[in-house]
Amino acid sequence: MPQAIKIKGTDDTPMVILNTEGEGTFEISGRSLPEDVAAFYDPILEWLDAYAENPNKKTIFNFKLEYFNTASSKLLLDVLLKLEEMHDNGHDVLVRWHYPDDDEDMEEAGEEYADIVEVPFEQVSYTVG
Repeated sequence: MPQAIKIKGTDDTPMVILNTEGEGTFEISGRSLPEDVAAFYDPILEWLDAYAENPNKKTIFNFKLEYFNTASSKLLLDVLLKLEEMHDNGHDVLVRWHYPDDDEDMEEAGEEYADIVEVPFEQVSYTVG
């Protein structure tokens, strides 16, 4: 199993948790507009490649993004395509796209991703308190 990745979120980069232990926590949350989007996401994509070789029984990947820029949207799709590949290989994968219930843009972004990738996909709205 690859070593867990835990990246603390900033104003420009999302919090990332990729941890296979126990139930396994897979989450990208916050704001994603890193200066060098490839440098930020490359280790995440490499980790997913290693994880896909021997994934947990069930992988639930949570996206809880408040905002992401255009450059990030491509890399988020790359993450989703890795999850789709795992699903295609017979693994139990679920994507949960969390969005604020008053944010149509984030809701639509989730719907667009759900249309692109062939992977079980749940839209989850929440109220911003």
